[in-house]
Amino acid sequence: MTGRDHRDLGGPTEKCGVVGVSLDERAAARPLYYALYALQHRGQESAGIVTHDGFQQHSHVEMGLVGDAFGEDDLDQLNGPVGIGHVRYPTAGSVNACCAQPFSVSFKSGSLGLSHNGNLVNADEIRDELAGLGHAFTSDGDTEVIAHDLARNLLEEDLVRAVKRTMSRIHGSYSLTIMHDDTVLGVRDPEGNRPLCIGEVDDGYLLASESAAIDVLDGELVRDVEPGELVILRPDGEGFDAYQLFDRENSAHCFFEHVYFARPDSTIDDQLVYDVRRDLGRALWAESGVDTDVVMPVPDSGRAFASGYADAAGEDGADVEFAEGLMKNRYVGRTFIMPTQDARERAVRLKLNPIKDIVQDRTVTLIDDSIVRGTTSTQLVQLMRDVGAEAVHVRIGAPPIVAPCYMGIDMASREELIAADRTTEEIGEEISADSLEYLSIESVAGALDQSRADLCLGCVTGEYPYDIDGETTDRDVERPTIGSEPAAADD
Repeated sequence: MTGRDHRDLGGPTEKCGVVGVSLDERAAARPLYYALYALQHRGQESAGIVTHDGFQQHSHVEMGLVGDAFGEDDLDQLNGPVGIGHVRYPTAGSVNACCAQPFSVSFKSGSLGLSHNGNLVNADEIRDELAGLGHAFTSDGDTEVIAHDLARNLLEEDLVRAVKRTMSRIHGSYSLTIMHDDTVLGVRDPEGNRPLCIGEVDDGYLLASESAAIDVLDGELVRDVEPGELVILRPDGEGFDAYQLFDRENSAHCFFEHVYFARPDSTIDDQLVYDVRRDLGRALWAESGVDTDVVMPVPDSGRAFASGYADAAGEDGADVEFAEGLMKNRYVGRTFIMPTQDARERAVRLKLNPIKDIVQDRTVTLIDDSIVRGTTSTQLVQLMRDVGAEAVHVRIGAPPIVAPCYMGIDMASREELIAADRTTEEIGEEISADSLEYLSIESVAGALDQSRADLCLGCVTGEYPYDIDGETTDRDVERPTIGSEPAAADD
């Protein structure tokens, strides 16, 4: 499911998408616009583009979807061969125009534009310090905090050292695309929690949250930005320079990018998301397969899981049919009015309708990426029974979500999470399934070909790779204090 629709049905919602381009002579506005379209699934609240023509910065940021935020005239006025773009789903800050991005600021050393995907855990502390130094803030978002800190450092340092100084102060998850005058750069946090990759097109280079944005521009994926790395796109599209500013013993890649958030056709950290999801589905069969008449995905995110699950079942000799037994209505959006409980329950039927002939008088396995609050799963199981399913088994391609996410995912509070205080058996009874099984953390790590120590598993373990007030940290990482000086940047 995509974005806000999934939240309305009780699931997690995406974070943000960022992009930056540096081209030879071609205007950057339309490539940025197309790239943002490819990243629309990562945020639907606002969209924005900032470009630079070598003399001045041009900006257009609006609330709404990409197609609604930009008209032909808007793109024509965004002059220059370099620029950055952003699609936003709010994880820190208000849902209004003042928090829409890219965030732009002008100061003594020039102009600055910044797009942020992620969530800082010490933004308030840095904001208070900067406010005490005379910085005036126009929003309550953490992106403006990064912009002000970087602008301050650029008054005293060259670009690389200024970025390193800011990175030494901000803690949390972030992938950034930044434009300083007519120079575009990208930064990934030292744990690599949020994705960011480099692409090449005929007349230049780009940075994007996902490789799907590179594909839409007929480009080639070069590689991922490494955790703790700064990448500076050279002017005139001539290449890029890379600086490894920070090293960590372990990364903290967000496993949920592969499970749910990223497009299946994107490659993240050298792995095609679609292949990972199919491998997760195969592992789900190996761990907890149940021989039913039909295997059905909950669209859209459960599709690749169910495909891998059904293939593995067939290889083991199980006579299981893979079928698209739930049809999604893509035209029921955020404006659907649900004033009563009956209407809220009706919303699921409006958005997901079962095909009776596939379900009636048959045993069914429903496969989804996650269960958050449990409301949608309960209603889907009941839908299956309403149209005549003999049994309904539920399989989930991720471990139980037992804790909130502080890294940029709107996932719900502990009180709302059905798995926070229930066993798998109790959840199965709650949603009225004949059986319920989740995928193990070990299988997730295996499918991603990474150790548990290199993944952010906070939402499924309650132990986080960052220092968060009131929460347990799963690693001992020494953090510089606010205001401390970083080591000199590498030349």
